[in-house]
Amino acid sequence: MNIKDLPTDERPRERMMEQGAAALSPAELLAILIGSGNTEETAVQLCQRILSDCGGSLKALSRLSIRDLTKRYKGLGPAKAVSILAACELGRRRMMEAAEEKRYIKTSVDLYHTMLPLVRDIGHEESYALYLRADYSLEGRPELISKGGITETTVDVRLVVREALIRQTPVIAFAHNHPSGSTKPSREDDRLTEQLQRACKLLNIKFLDHIIVTDGNYYSYREQGKL
Repeated sequence: MNIKDLPTDERPRERMMEQGAAALSPAELLAILIGSGNTEETAVQLCQRILSDCGGSLKALSRLSIRDLTKRYKGLGPAKAVSILAACELGRRRMMEAAEEKRYIKTSVDLYHTMLPLVRDIGHEESYALYLRADYSLEGRPELISKGGITETTVDVRLVVREALIRQTPVIAFAHNHPSGSTKPSREDDRLTEQLQRACKLLNIKFLDHIIVTDGNYYSYREQGKL
């Protein structure tokens, strides 16, 4: 069933032109992307079902693969699945741009809000170093140091401090995510923090913090008195 088969006042595209995007539900916005449903459902109904299966969460939707979508939902071929996931990725990148506008990182909260858009919605661990000038303004973008599995990622401390010397930045902050949602640091996290702190002290670089980021919470070594 195509969107054009719906009554005019129920067509998401026409409603968006008349009322604006904010007036549409997430399912209606997704329906605009896929254009048609299947023999039993309109595009809106199909997207409502997809979102319902994701618990109403766009974050959960973004974690699905093209294969997941095409296998589970009748009428959703690769082209439509790609359109949905491309829209999710655009939303993620928009959040990244917003994070880049915040140029000063002086607290653990600043660090958390800067990092969250970069690591939200990913199902593996990533670690980042942030290089700060003397006034705590961020020099460039957070630097991806390593990308790993679901529970761990390997970090070469030498690469972290070497980049600070190259950039001539006197302050380093570090962050990584826990896809599990737990903010509890592992023994490896503790060991890495100690190594980073020692390396920075040796080179007269201030180690501002190491935080563990989850969606909605964080753990700060500095706030916990471990730095």
